[in-house]
Amino acid sequence: MIIFIDADGCPVVDETVHLANTHHIPCVILCDTSHQIRRTGAQTIIVSKGADSVDFALVNRLHAGDIAITQDYGLAAMCLARGARVLRQDGLEYTQENIDALLLARHTAKKIRRSGGRLHGNKKRSRQEDRDFEQALTAMITGENTHD
Repeated sequence: MIIFIDADGCPVVDETVHLANTHHIPCVILCDTSHQIRRTGAQTIIVSKGADSVDFALVNRLHAGDIAITQDYGLAAMCLARGARVLRQDGLEYTQENIDALLLARHTAKKIRRSGGRLHGNKKRSRQEDRDFEQALTAMITGENTHD
């Protein structure tokens, strides 16, 4: 098992690296040249800037049983197709059961924005989301939570 972090805009890099090191699991941070993120105890892979360059670099390194950390629904879907477990930064595990609805919601929001509509932005990140993420990742690493 390896933990891969889609690190561009990821608020839980430190928490992920800490938990990976605690459980002696390799951790790989992927980012582009405009977000060079390095942490002790993790390998960093920096790819060229470009649409989805980090996403494709991550998916190409991923194997069944690995864990990916991302807030990108499209990347999550590709990771699920490779047999990985995928976790959002608030502790939500992406699954075959919820990914289609999430992708549809993203598509609908994009259509609203393209037609001139406005949507509310994300609320400020809470400490509770950090705790939820840490609990979910710990459970995923230790095998305490499994999905059907």
